[in-house]
Amino acid sequence: MGYRVVVAGATGNVGREMLNILAEREFPVDEIVALASRKSLGTECSFGDKTLKTKDLDTFDFTGWDIALFAIGSEATAIYAPKAAKAGCIVIDNSSLYRYDPEVPLVVPEVNPEAVEGYAKKNIIANPNCSTAQMVVALKPLHDRAKIKRVVVSTYQSVSGAGKAGMDELWDQTKGMYVPGQERAPAKFTKQIAFNVIPHIDKFMEDGSTKEEWKMVVETKKILDPKIKVTATCVRVPVFVGHSEAINIEFEDFLDEEEARDILREAPGIMVIDKREDGGYVTPIECVGDYATFISRIRQDSTLDNGLNLWCVSDNLRKGAALNAVQIAETLGNRVLKKG
Repeated sequence: MGYRVVVAGATGNVGREMLNILAEREFPVDEIVALASRKSLGTECSFGDKTLKTKDLDTFDFTGWDIALFAIGSEATAIYAPKAAKAGCIVIDNSSLYRYDPEVPLVVPEVNPEAVEGYAKKNIIANPNCSTAQMVVALKPLHDRAKIKRVVVSTYQSVSGAGKAGMDELWDQTKGMYVPGQERAPAKFTKQIAFNVIPHIDKFMEDGSTKEEWKMVVETKKILDPKIKVTATCVRVPVFVGHSEAINIEFEDFLDEEEARDILREAPGIMVIDKREDGGYVTPIECVGDYATFISRIRQDSTLDNGLNLWCVSDNLRKGAALNAVQIAETLGNRVLKKG
């Protein structure tokens, strides 16, 4: 016996990945429906060897459906998630709308799977920010061993994190560098993204940080440990898919780099590729389409008594969004609903 599953926002980058991953991981589905806005009504989406035609999100009745994966942005989620939840359908939401609500669990299954059991307060579970998700997967097993005091992270985030418009802008600007008459001014981003990096993701806040940086701080505390101090610098880079992070960690206790490497090798969701030679590390282009969070460049920080540095790379459309949402659904099924 399986589930009746809804994918809302099925025509977007993340929605399509949700459908792909549900099929790849053979999630126990009895029935599935793809929803989209009225302008995308009837668009075809793939689910394994099946083709689904999108139905209208605005008129859809969620009654009798078990789980809904939402990838429709905060504004639409504010309208439709409460409707689905009230109808008895558990919402797993990829937007930022509910992440900071104390009555909504924020879940990365490799880190805090038990948190899904708190879904019942609002019938909603939140998916974290893409840059947070991969980082806490890397931090969790190390925190269990040596207790993390402070994290300094610099991110190198791909344009797919800004959606199709971001990917199109990078492509068009790159072409425009070589084809006269096809130059494209910045629209999605604040400055040219082709052959450039932009230290600005989301809105600026009063203290000079950006909302993306604030998200990493608050979400890490909610998911992993409220006592951990986090400071982040988030940068958009001219990469289509795959987020990278340079992470500096200060622990309460000493943790040798060799032991850290062994711990990470055994941790769920992590693949360690860390050879001290040319090419002995993972870059974003190599992580695309993979489920794993890749860790490289593990080394002691000589400026701290108890410090480590590492390099963390993951497919942001997968682990940072669609995969994590499906893993939440799997965890919910295993721990709470127990079907399939």
